[in-house]
Amino acid sequence: MITIEEEVQAKMRKAAFKIVSECGVIGGCNVQLAHDPKSGRIIVIEINPRTSRSSALASKATGFPIAYVSALLAAGLTLDEIPYWKEGTMEKYVPYGDYVVLKFARWAFEKFAGIEDKLGTQMKAVGEVMSIGRTFKEALQKAIRSLEIGRSGLGFARNFNALSAHELLHKISVPNSERYFAIYEALRKGVGVDEIHEISKIKEYFLNQLKELVELENEILTYKKRVLPDEMLVRAKKDGFADKYLSMLLEVPEEYIRLHRKVLGIRQEWDVVPVSGADAEYFYSTYNGLGKLSGELAASREKRGTKVKPDGSGGKKVVILGGGPNRIGQGIEFDYCCVHTALALRELGFETIMVNCNPETVSTDYDTSDKLYFDPLTVEDVLSICRHEQPLGVIVQFGGQTPLNIAMELKSAGVPILGTAPEVIALAEDRDLFRKMMVKMNIPMPDSGMARNYDEAIACACEIGYPVMVRPSYVLGGRAMEIVFDHEQLKNYIRVNAQYVSSDAPILIDRFLDNALECEADALADGGHAFVPAVMEHIEYAGIHSGDSSCVIPTVNITEEQTNTIRDYTRRIAGELGVVGLINIQYAIQHGKVYVLEANPRASRTVPLVSKVCNLNMANLAIGLIMSAHTGKKTDLSLMRPAHVPYYGVKEAVFPFNMFPEVDPVLGPEMRSTGEVLGMSDSFGLAFYKALEGSNSILPLTGAVLISVADKDKEPLPEVARRFENLGFKIYSTRGTKDFLVGKGIKAEAIKKLYEGRPNILDAVKNHQIGIIINTPGGSKQSEADDSYIRKSAIRYNIPYLTTLTAALAAAKGIEEKTKKGSENVYSLQEYHKATKGMDPR
Repeated sequence: MITIEEEVQAKMRKAAFKIVSECGVIGGCNVQLAHDPKSGRIIVIEINPRTSRSSALASKATGFPIAYVSALLAAGLTLDEIPYWKEGTMEKYVPYGDYVVLKFARWAFEKFAGIEDKLGTQMKAVGEVMSIGRTFKEALQKAIRSLEIGRSGLGFARNFNALSAHELLHKISVPNSERYFAIYEALRKGVGVDEIHEISKIKEYFLNQLKELVELENEILTYKKRVLPDEMLVRAKKDGFADKYLSMLLEVPEEYIRLHRKVLGIRQEWDVVPVSGADAEYFYSTYNGLGKLSGELAASREKRGTKVKPDGSGGKKVVILGGGPNRIGQGIEFDYCCVHTALALRELGFETIMVNCNPETVSTDYDTSDKLYFDPLTVEDVLSICRHEQPLGVIVQFGGQTPLNIAMELKSAGVPILGTAPEVIALAEDRDLFRKMMVKMNIPMPDSGMARNYDEAIACACEIGYPVMVRPSYVLGGRAMEIVFDHEQLKNYIRVNAQYVSSDAPILIDRFLDNALECEADALADGGHAFVPAVMEHIEYAGIHSGDSSCVIPTVNITEEQTNTIRDYTRRIAGELGVVGLINIQYAIQHGKVYVLEANPRASRTVPLVSKVCNLNMANLAIGLIMSAHTGKKTDLSLMRPAHVPYYGVKEAVFPFNMFPEVDPVLGPEMRSTGEVLGMSDSFGLAFYKALEGSNSILPLTGAVLISVADKDKEPLPEVARRFENLGFKIYSTRGTKDFLVGKGIKAEAIKKLYEGRPNILDAVKNHQIGIIINTPGGSKQSEADDSYIRKSAIRYNIPYLTTLTAALAAAKGIEEKTKKGSENVYSLQEYHKATKGMDPR
């Protein structure tokens, strides 16, 4: 704690000790306190007698493994029985290390239209990064470049530099995700520290640190398109300025900055964080390095006999690049892959070196890999580690998009990339090149085109035919995807997303396969052949992002012929690309024809799903293929057979809509989920029921259902409604839907919309008259706005809601199965796997 006096810290510790002692806590406990620096008053906010989100951060910031020690205490040990590297046993623990740790939250406000970027008592972050530096400035700048938000420094974010001091102060007055970037520009415009402190209540120490960074940056800007003075480059690196950020400020290539550093001998050094209670340690980089271990730590290491493998030895080392902060589109699934990569490499006899900056993950546990570097996943930082360690190569395909973004630059700098070549990954991401490859292979894709302005877009859409899927050819995070139904909506899309449309970055327009069954396949490949263990069927139709859609293994509605076609296409595409390791390909089936939507020659979000349902460790097997290819050995994938799964596994997405009550919780082509759960059973319906239950959406077995659907969804509605009617549910419907259902011989009672008078839908929801809501959004903006209050009220009152009829049908089947079977036998994952038949190629 930089700004809190030792005396105050001691009082806080004493208060916390009293509380946990009085409560009789054994193990981890989180006590939150507040301190008023003016009056000196200390108050307790809350106590959580368990490990909390901050436990992972505190563990990795201090090297004190809270969960591990808590488990030992719960098992009956006492602190004086647990070893401690510094003083003998753990009751003598005191924090070690002269370094600064900074946590910076990762938000995703851009993913939710209409949301207010405002922070308060309700948590809205979707992830976080942790950075370690010798100074606050260094740690702060490392955190910014770790966030994966397209920024490598604090300055020139959005349009803040163009705003007036008054406008910036207005932005700073309310806590928001961009506050520090606005403060940076306000300081640049001469706003005083005292004034910013007065409106933000951020301590003057931190504001003065930002001010010093701004002052140095303004000096750097006077050398645009010139070489920085040596002394100034040294200052900049010690203060945490990234090479990439300096290159932007100076308008020179990043390689120039790197070369200048090399000439001056400015390079990162690595300091150590020792792990208490275990003979282990991990590393962080700094340009303010001590150059050697502190005498205290060095003596302890010698006493314990700890041997660190010599760096630069050229041994069997492999660097694994992690996934960075959790965020929408990239979550714990990739950490799962990275952890299993480390375990598989260790089995094969390789020394594993993990690089990641996310304190919430298992990959940053001290014992997951042989060495852990807690550092940003940037070219600068990873290159320094590789030059220090001299590994056989780097694995980039298991950490999601983060490692892929820097793979080509790493390869250009001479770092060997193991597995699928970065050029292959780039080819698959280039829609035009990939389409040409599909044409050559005679594999169908939806019609598509590119446009650089409104006229070209209209011509392209007319040729393809509405509806179309529109997306920018390149946008950070894959944003701004939309299904467009007519010229007016297309015109509005181009107006809203004008910043993404140019001759260099055209928008992509694909024919949207309406009412198409979507599915996907993960495969293992050795550079020429591929094995597809299972095909996953999406429960929602095409048009819902694959990360948000529920999906099931084995498939329910896909024919054997279609499954064979998908397997054949997957094998051929993987072979043509020369994939080594993992590949995921997404498909859509319309009118019996299988179309390829896209291919991702890397680990996907569904790798853990396939692995756990099919009893096949895909990450482990992929590492075997990658390292076999590196050593020239071959694995015969033809020996493998698709897994026979005699039960069902259903993945359901988990959404953060309860944190954003103003957001319409409707699904679409842009991903919005923050996690997922898995439900397993011997029937599809019950597996879906359990998946929803796992996501905290518990379907009622009796009661009433509200059904209100758009006109486009009325054709398949009778089957859904009839199932609920047969289950004994009372059906409430809005006027149009009610008339349609009655016309089909289904009993339904009319319920008023909000503008039609009282009592209405909202009254029924508040009064708990409705147990489940089925509401599909209309195609027009007006109908979406009209019905959004129904979906928002479902979130507010914690009522299960479904926005697609395919999900509603699955829910009805789930309720039916649950009603029939009642309580189900509980089986462990291992017991499920006993029934699975697959073949391991090793």
